[in-house]
Amino acid sequence: MRTFPIFAFLFLVVPIIEIYLLIQVGTVIGALPTILLVVATAVIGAYLLRQQGLSTLARFQKNMSTGVVPAREMIEGVLLLIGGALLMTPGFFTDAMGFMCLVPFTRRFLVDQLISRSVIKASGMGGASGFRASVVTEEDIIEGEYSQKPDKHIGNK
Repeated sequence: MRTFPIFAFLFLVVPIIEIYLLIQVGTVIGALPTILLVVATAVIGAYLLRQQGLSTLARFQKNMSTGVVPAREMIEGVLLLIGGALLMTPGFFTDAMGFMCLVPFTRRFLVDQLISRSVIKASGMGGASGFRASVVTEEDIIEGEYSQKPDKHIGNK
């Protein structure tokens, strides 16, 4: 799939939608309330981004410490970054898309959709490879003796 036409389309259509929505909301509730609403959504978005980001980071670290690949948390982290960027962009359409990325219920739905549509599944990546916990068990210990022999270099006799 070619991404350039998609991005070109988005860069043309999204600003037009934003301008249209700002004008429509401004005519209904007035200019000052519209500006305050745009600022309020940015503040609420920053708060949600911080809260959800810390929660996702904690789950990421927990999974890493137990040896589980944190794939879901990595995708959620990317969605949080995208959602935060969308909420910092002034406008109601981007705010709606940003809140979809930040609210846990809709974010998990988006992650599930992305995972189900992904080409590479975790089960197809080699199976035995992956992260292991750094816990040493008795099975990992090999009994034996160790001695160091001097190196024999060409110049030494």
